Amino acid sequence: MGKDKKGGMIAGFDSVMGRVRGFIADTISELRRCSWPSRRELLESTVLVVVAMVILALFVAGVDELAMKLIRLVTVRNA
Repeated sequence: MGKDKKGGMIAGFDSVMGRVRGFIADTISELRRCSWPSRRELLESTVLVVVAMVILALFVAGVDELAMKLIRLVTVRNA
């Protein structure tokens, strides 16, 4: 085991780099085994998510508006 100019262990660096390389290799191997969606399936899923987000946004906006009106009704004094 040699030391570099700053006194750190070169073997320690090699060990870390070896683990990083192993992790990357394992990740690539795992990604090759995945079943990826077709272009059509991906488009259908994207459209479904966008529609669901629009519906959710409208629901949240409606609840927010209702809550705001109820709070005004309770807190605003009639002059």
